[in-house]
Amino acid sequence: MPITNNPLSTTIMSDVTAIQTLVQKRLALKKEISKIIVGQDLVVDQVLLSIFSGGHALLVGVPGLAKTLMVNTIAQALGLDFKRIQFTPDLMPSDILGSEILDENRTFKFIKGPIFSNIILADEINRTPPKTQAALLEAMQERAVTIAGQNYKLSLPYFVLATQNPIEQEGTYPLPEAQLDRFMFSIKLDYPSFAEEVQVVKSTTSDDKPVINSLFTAQEIIDFQHLIRRIPVADNVIEYAVTLVTKTRPDSNLATDFIKNYIDWGAGPRASQNLILAAKANAAFNGKFSPDIEDVKAVAEGILRHRVVKNYKADAEGLSVEAIIAKLV
Repeated sequence: MPITNNPLSTTIMSDVTAIQTLVQKRLALKKEISKIIVGQDLVVDQVLLSIFSGGHALLVGVPGLAKTLMVNTIAQALGLDFKRIQFTPDLMPSDILGSEILDENRTFKFIKGPIFSNIILADEINRTPPKTQAALLEAMQERAVTIAGQNYKLSLPYFVLATQNPIEQEGTYPLPEAQLDRFMFSIKLDYPSFAEEVQVVKSTTSDDKPVINSLFTAQEIIDFQHLIRRIPVADNVIEYAVTLVTKTRPDSNLATDFIKNYIDWGAGPRASQNLILAAKANAAFNGKFSPDIEDVKAVAEGILRHRVVKNYKADAEGLSVEAIIAKLV
């Protein structure tokens, strides 16, 4: 793919200039997304943090909050391919990965499934059996799939946004903790405010169709992902992130009585890695050349929310995971 005006491919431009370019392009990107998506600033921010950090996100929200529209809009503004997979109880791994067919020359030919795209919306991932969930999660981790002994690389950048409906739990297959851990962010989607809902109704019941302009190329996004990984981090910030994660584990030396009382399981080492990566991206988005403790705090809730398992006592007392994380930060 030919790249024009790529701020990162030229060696003359330093990382500092590239970060300033990223700040400008992110503001333009948010402006582009806001043509269609009303409000939901925090959600869009966390999705963009995930994409530019090279992670994946789990979106938890009731139906009808424009999850599909949001991902589609973000994909268009980023200039990436987008596919939506509706997960159902009878969905098989071959339905998402692809399968081999016998063509007219009697040779096997591989037909790619919907997983071969840059951005995947895995709608209602908890409605499909573990076998199909595992197929998707392998692709997320390895950025490749193996079918009939052949290894197929997925096109980069690769980002999965999975959604779950928190209301209906009948007939669902909840994601095990080990699989939840593969998602960088767990993002909670709330109802829009009154003013936002009025704006949504006005814009969706008219005949206007806003045009979304592509502001990036796939290669530019990959270059920005590398740029974010190159950002230096002070030791005290890394130590803060690791301490924060260690505090969530009830059997660790740093755990308080509060944690021992209300938490069954804490977060693993992947949470510490994700905290630092997301803090780097957050710093870059705000024009800083190195993250500080405030950046770690800014991303802590979304990264720890699905990794901390509270016990029945916390449930009985109506204590939310968010309230527990707030006490640690």
